Amino acid sequence: MPSLKRKKYEDLLEPLEEELVAMARWARHTGARICVVFEGRDTAGKGGAIRAVSQRLNPRQCRIVALSKPSEAEMTQWYFQRYTPYLPAAGEIVLFDRSWYNRAGVEQVMGFTEQSRVDQFLTEAPVFERMLVDDGILLFKYWLTTDQANQEERLAERLEDPLKRWKLSPIDLAAREKYAAYTDAREKMLRATHTDHAPWTLVDFNDQKRGRLTLIRDLLDRLPDTHIEPPALEFPDLGHAPMTETYSVIEPIDDFPID
Repeated sequence: MPSLKRKKYEDLLEPLEEELVAMARWARHTGARICVVFEGRDTAGKGGAIRAVSQRLNPRQCRIVALSKPSEAEMTQWYFQRYTPYLPAAGEIVLFDRSWYNRAGVEQVMGFTEQSRVDQFLTEAPVFERMLVDDGILLFKYWLTTDQANQEERLAERLEDPLKRWKLSPIDLAAREKYAAYTDAREKMLRATHTDHAPWTLVDFNDQKRGRLTLIRDLLDRLPDTHIEPPALEFPDLGHAPMTETYSVIEPIDDFPID
């Protein structure tokens, strides 16, 4: 299947963005709490998918959570404690760029934690998520899939592109040798945590643009009717000619030079 061209992608994305804005208005109006988990292999396209969902939304309402390595104190806490402060309040949308599922993924595959803790996590995660859902949080879990050939191409691109070099870490390079191990870990995780109250949805991200459209359409389709008319606002005539900026203390700096 040929990759989706950018112009076609943008044309298809625009009406979905309008629906996402309507979703945010609905959440604010109803007090809904929306939590979306984005998981997947390195380079699958989690960041781009999150930007596609969030870029037209109010950042005060739609928060992106991308936690770094846990501190020494956090490593002594109840595992889920680190994530609970970031869960949505009424009217909020929270997008987790990786989540509590780190334990079943990178921590397990790369040997950063004991197998007993992974097993404990796989037992506790469905219970934790049942608590969230029973309390009224709308929880959506997406796993972004990509073949190793595409992963290799994207890793090489990160290495060559100075604007993407920051995305490449020693962990990413080590993961190249563990593609099959990540598959095994994912399948074990799905068997334990794909539940009726918090199911997983796998989305093909070999074509990242097509994958974003698929994910957003699925997310919107799983919400109730989100149509809320925006509040009526009057926009009367200004009553005078538009004013220009004036300065009495300091002047703006020189414009960026354009040939």
